[in-house]
Amino acid sequence: MLTINNLSFYFGGRAIFEDANLQIKPKDKIGLIGLNGKGKSTLLKIIVGEYQPDGGNISKAGDCTIGFLNQDLLSYQTDDSILYVAMQGFERQLELQHQIDDILHQMETNYSDDLVEKLGDMQHEFDLLDGYSIEAKAEEILEGLGFKTWELKKPLREFSGGWRMRVMLAKLLLSKPAVLLLDEPTNHLDLPSILWVEKYIANYENAVVVVSHDRQFLDNVCTSIVEVANTKLNYYPGNYSFFVEEKAIRNEIQKGAFENQQAQIKQTEKFIERFKAKATKARQVQSRVKALDRLDIIDDVIDDAAKVHFKFKLGIQPGRNVLALENISKAYGDRVILKNTDATIERGDKIVLIGANGKGKSTVLRIISGDEEHKGERKLGHNVNFSFYAQHQLESLHLEESMLEELKYADSNKSETELRSVLGCFLFGGDDVFKKIKVLSGGEKSRVALAKILISEANFLLLDEPTNHLDMQSVNILIQALNQYEGTYVIVSHDRHFISQVSNKVWYIEDEEIKQYPGSYDEFVIWMEDNGKTLDADNSPKKVKTQTVEPKTPVKNESKMTAFDIKKIEKEIALIEEEIENLEQEKLTIENKLADSDVFTNPELLSKTNKEYVNIKNSLEKKNSDWEAKVLLLES
Repeated sequence: MLTINNLSFYFGGRAIFEDANLQIKPKDKIGLIGLNGKGKSTLLKIIVGEYQPDGGNISKAGDCTIGFLNQDLLSYQTDDSILYVAMQGFERQLELQHQIDDILHQMETNYSDDLVEKLGDMQHEFDLLDGYSIEAKAEEILEGLGFKTWELKKPLREFSGGWRMRVMLAKLLLSKPAVLLLDEPTNHLDLPSILWVEKYIANYENAVVVVSHDRQFLDNVCTSIVEVANTKLNYYPGNYSFFVEEKAIRNEIQKGAFENQQAQIKQTEKFIERFKAKATKARQVQSRVKALDRLDIIDDVIDDAAKVHFKFKLGIQPGRNVLALENISKAYGDRVILKNTDATIERGDKIVLIGANGKGKSTVLRIISGDEEHKGERKLGHNVNFSFYAQHQLESLHLEESMLEELKYADSNKSETELRSVLGCFLFGGDDVFKKIKVLSGGEKSRVALAKILISEANFLLLDEPTNHLDMQSVNILIQALNQYEGTYVIVSHDRHFISQVSNKVWYIEDEEIKQYPGSYDEFVIWMEDNGKTLDADNSPKKVKTQTVEPKTPVKNESKMTAFDIKKIEKEIALIEEEIENLEQEKLTIENKLADSDVFTNPELLSKTNKEYVNIKNSLEKKNSDWEAKVLLLES
């Protein structure tokens, strides 16, 4: 349907893609991943024609339509209602509607047979395209994305950028293109809306390519992963979890092949150095020199799983009670957020605040920080020193300063070496630390702001959507940093993988009160299911199916084994040992194939061979487990 052939693209002399290839088939659900700046968004813009490739081509079928959701749409504004904007996705239906209305107007004075016939044809096509239900479909999708029914007639201009992005997503989904390109669609969605979009895309009848840093979203939506790395598009057949396992295997094989080749090169170079002056060895020396020249060099594995090697210190230890909210009420006009609610934060709490947009999560953070007027009492504990991170605070960075200077504003007592070490933890190395803030991307600014927060020695952190605009490597760094952090924090986030790694309590707003679950996010999800609830846009209870656990087969009473039973088990052990030996031989054969440059440089053959390797490895693990079980049974 759409094929990328030998794509090359250069930006400012730097190669973004070189001889990259990818085929997008009907109904593919592809997750496009990679570090920030490696070319994910660039690839999408090349596909839609915004950028022209420097080499290669993109071919697509004649009926292949493309829809593209990107962050540039945030700036789009109009006085049209959001319902009307979303309905523009039904381009042909709206065109027919206008033509039908025009003909009906003409027929008020001219009731000719031609007009009647033309009207009948148009009404027939309009009916085939289900034109009479387009408004209901638009309402359904907008409400699925979190809009209230009474908001659908409001002008788009009255909504914030994140909500405008939802309207553009609705318009795109309604147009049903053959290839749907989504650039970070979950950035501006709350958790209930993310769950809705997951289901919609998973059931979408056409192809989808999505750029996202939300691991669970990629797991639930994608059937394949394409990693943008080393100017290539590396294909993995499976969801993100499969990609992680498969990449580890490929890296292990590549590392082995690299080390073997390096050893071979060193041995050959020693031979050349030793015998280059001997006339009797001249032919062999020349042969080895030519062999080295012809050798396809295998690259070493680049470890992109960055580790944090910096200890984030607290300035002073706070008292046991960090903050107490008593009889807090907050409303915006007739819209009540909180009503006479209480909440307590104790030292060491790692709280995630979740729920639908509009429920008041960011308002709660501002009340906690003291930046939001409210009724009731906010009591800050003894020796509490807090720091607040929010997206709008990126604007407070000093644009003309370098990253290094910016961190000095947060902690002037640290040496330059210490500050460079912190920036290194957040993927800024070498001379990057001297880049001015104004030239950084949104994701890079977020990393600088987070680094400032974490070195401030505050013992209480408030973080509002800290993972927005971060790639997966940066999210992993933030997880490590927060797990090292010995203070207290409250985080608002919709990234399920992230909050499952950093929480020991969950807050959610229900019935205009702050409710608390005293456990991790994963435990909270299980608790919700056990109580017949799931997170909907209105947090209303919803029954979920319960899983039936099959009873385990009773273990045979080993004490009643006969000599015949023992003999049978010994034969089974011998048979399993023979199978293990055969599987180990097959595994060795495939490993040798994977080290072959003809296989290693052929993506299709490499993928096929990798699958064989994974299957053999899994079979071997199963046989080893069977062998251990039989031996234990025999010993008992």
